[in-house]
Amino acid sequence: MELIVLAISCIFVNNILLAQFLGNCPFLGTSKKMETAIGMSMAVIFVLVMAGIITWVTEEYFLKQYGLQYLRTISFILVIAALVQFVEMFLKKSIPALYAGLGIFLPLITTNCAVMGVCLINIKEEYTFIEALVSSISYAVGFGLALVLFAGVRERILLARVPRPLQDTSIGLITAGMLALAFYAFKGMV
Repeated sequence: MELIVLAISCIFVNNILLAQFLGNCPFLGTSKKMETAIGMSMAVIFVLVMAGIITWVTEEYFLKQYGLQYLRTISFILVIAALVQFVEMFLKKSIPALYAGLGIFLPLITTNCAVMGVCLINIKEEYTFIEALVSSISYAVGFGLALVLFAGVRERILLARVPRPLQDTSIGLITAGMLALAFYAFKGMV
């Protein structure tokens, strides 16, 4: 039951994008087209889940064991960078159109504060391996959910008449704020 509450909390209540405001660069940059948003969601889900698992193992069985917690940030960045490089090579070979569509935002997953944030949250909250796994998966699903919802809304906005001063990024930021308010309604759940 606790794992279900943790999952709901990570997906809706403490959504990494809309409640903790981490990872906004790809959120705003890749949400203009649904295909790109789904592709970025899948890439971030893979990187975030794998990084959450690997960094937890690194922290528990290497850094803590040898008193090297001061190397946490650099070791986590190395893990995340290696995973992003793997995703980038995979997409370049297998789905070149998506690779081109994601552009600069794909390598930016390496410095995506949402990925690093989840890894650090798992350590700070002292989660067990299973809890860290559920947390990582749930935060990743929450990221993907928010990104896909936002892309859907932005595609609909393109069809609407928007006043000139509010076009493009301005209406995107207003929409993101309204989506964050909608997710804020989940605060009373857990």
